[in-house]
Amino acid sequence: MTVTAHATATPAWVLKFMNAIDTLEFDDGFAPLTETSDMFFGTEHLHGIEAIKAFFVKIDAPLIITHEVLEYWAASDGVHLLRGEATMAKKSAPDRVVHAPFMHIFYLDQEEPPRVRTLRITAGPLETDVVM
Repeated sequence: MTVTAHATATPAWVLKFMNAIDTLEFDDGFAPLTETSDMFFGTEHLHGIEAIKAFFVKIDAPLIITHEVLEYWAASDGVHLLRGEATMAKKSAPDRVVHAPFMHIFYLDQEEPPRVRTLRITAGPLETDVVM
């Protein structure tokens, strides 16, 4: 099976999703997630939109964080790839800023409106002692 991907403009729903992670205001940004969505973040596996929200609150609430999308590709069969960089610091030490590359792979059940079946996230390398 051959899968092809092409670079494309980042869809508005992805930018809203990234902003929701930064602000922890999930409303429209998390609309593509459902109760059956799965997210893998490193070794963590979360199932359903509420578990995914709780995970982001747990890891991001102590941080000042912004995610920047650097590249975005759409592939066949509803696979979308995002490469970006997170800039973050502990709220208690805002001058100790670190940058971490990340990659998101979205597997969509449907394109319009987008519905995420599975999201896989890798992040790092990261100086975890600085932000954890």
